[in-house]
Amino acid sequence: MSERSGFPPVPDLVLPHPVVDNHCHLDIARDGAALPVEEALARAASVGVTRFVQVGCDLPSARWAVEASAEHPQMIAAVALHPNDAPLHGADLEAALDEIERLATAHDRVRAVGETGLDFFRTGPDGVAAQTHSFRRHVEIAKRHDKTLQIHDRDAHDAVLEVLDSEGAPDRWVMHCFSGDADFARACLDRGAYLSFAGTVTFKNAADLREALAVAPRDRILVETDAPFLTPAPHRGRLNSPYLIPHTLQVMAEVRGADLGTLCAQIDRNTEAAFGGAW
Repeated sequence: MSERSGFPPVPDLVLPHPVVDNHCHLDIARDGAALPVEEALARAASVGVTRFVQVGCDLPSARWAVEASAEHPQMIAAVALHPNDAPLHGADLEAALDEIERLATAHDRVRAVGETGLDFFRTGPDGVAAQTHSFRRHVEIAKRHDKTLQIHDRDAHDAVLEVLDSEGAPDRWVMHCFSGDADFARACLDRGAYLSFAGTVTFKNAADLREALAVAPRDRILVETDAPFLTPAPHRGRLNSPYLIPHTLQVMAEVRGADLGTLCAQIDRNTEAAFGGAW
């Protein structure tokens, strides 16, 4: 596939130890472009990104995630209604949540419930009640079926923690695309979170994120793309794909003063622990 689609070149760096992209959306086309799944997986494998968590964020993409994880041994699935999607269901929200629970138990390659959570940036006050109810139901589903919970949190740090404190967090839960500072990182870590860092940690204006990364214990750090979004520097603004994770990991290693291979191996172990074992 040519690069006119907006996808950056494959990095020269091959990671010294394989890692997992624990949050990607390989089904989503952005700006009218998407890599075929087989090509996305092959490009990623060429730089050492060998396993993936394919994340559903509405009913069609959740169904796709389940099907794709059954077809590709490198992939497991996460299923949920995104917090911005939940208010759109109106009176049908309960039926949609029931479908998410059915998909979460469809087969053993569905390891996670996510991405759920709260987003007060795109959804206004009228959607808060539906978002909160949906988030609580997702927490319940994850706990009942022993699934990892993946949380989307945008401009809602305190509210996310309030829900988790009132419901009780699952044994395994991930702050997807962690977006807080060091103090919020500590608050999440105190509650048992894994912190997942995306390409945003490479942005010049992301000093708070880098401080959060620096204080996180080494056994609580994950990496992701959120592809096709959040492309790391030096390609910010172009299309993202799992093969670009080396750019993010280089910055993460620098922030932590860590050897890149050691960090990759640790993240690989962490991801298996966060998602209930190897696949």
